[in-house]
Amino acid sequence: MNGKKAVILHSQVGEDSPKDEQDVLVQASEVCQSLAELGYQPEIVPFYLDLEKNIRTLKKLDPLFVFNLVETVEGNGQLIHLAPALLDHLGLPYTGNSQEAIFVTSNKALSKKLLSAAGVASPPWLGDGNPRDAAALGAGRYLLKSVWEHASNWFDDSSLVQVGGAAELGALLEKKNRSGRGRFYAESYIDGREFNLALLTGEFLPAAEIQFVEFPDDKLRIVDFRAKWEEASFEYTHTPRTFDFPAADQPLLAELRNIAGRCWDFFNLRGYARVDFRVDKNNRPWVLEINTNPCLSPDGGFHAAAERNGLSFSKTVARIVNDCLSGKE
Repeated sequence: MNGKKAVILHSQVGEDSPKDEQDVLVQASEVCQSLAELGYQPEIVPFYLDLEKNIRTLKKLDPLFVFNLVETVEGNGQLIHLAPALLDHLGLPYTGNSQEAIFVTSNKALSKKLLSAAGVASPPWLGDGNPRDAAALGAGRYLLKSVWEHASNWFDDSSLVQVGGAAELGALLEKKNRSGRGRFYAESYIDGREFNLALLTGEFLPAAEIQFVEFPDDKLRIVDFRAKWEEASFEYTHTPRTFDFPAADQPLLAELRNIAGRCWDFFNLRGYARVDFRVDKNNRPWVLEINTNPCLSPDGGFHAAAERNGLSFSKTVARIVNDCLSGKE
């Protein structure tokens, strides 16, 4: 084993890949620079669906650890767990969350079932294997969301449906599942505020709220694909992030930290993660998603929270690496 060699493993992306997939190259470059500053010998390596090819490359490099940035395999988020599974098979230490945690949280329908079992509120939903909520769902507004892909993928104003009940919702969901874009589930739309709470090696970073500035009354207040990736769009320029809150919000922020901590413990998380919330008009938080491999780009929410906490990008990377190596036998 090379005592200073570090591999930065990332999703393999092509020149024609969409911007959200290309972003991992930015992350890999920034992490590479930070690892070099920390005294490691970093090498950026793409992860392929060809597992034998990955094995040959990793065995040849024989790194001290792997910095795992794999979010998709051939553009498919359903395969996100293959990278940590292969690293476990090879006995290589890697940053971030385990294959088990990544699998169960990346499958949004499965994670919602587990959240329910843990007593953590997530919006009522309809999908495969969820008859209990189906019986209780009534007329209202619902979002059709991908089971496996990041919440913003294929997600825009057209994802909102207004239905008279579970039967109508089920029919629309079945139609969506025949669209050729993978599996979807329907989730009750929570009209309210949106928060992100990042955790770094179990420590809470400052909570952030995504604000919906000057949104017309008839426009859906969601962080969709345009809000995340299309820099010239109204959605991108009118959804700023804030870390500043009045005293009246402090009890709510404490509750968000409590819930995020319960999620961290229940899913046995490690390294770093982010919990996304909606807070309804009655100030009740609902967990939307637990992201166990959140974006580390310098302009992303995780780094913004770390920076707010006084951590440079390199210090954040150092914390993540030290957490990885501290568990190395």
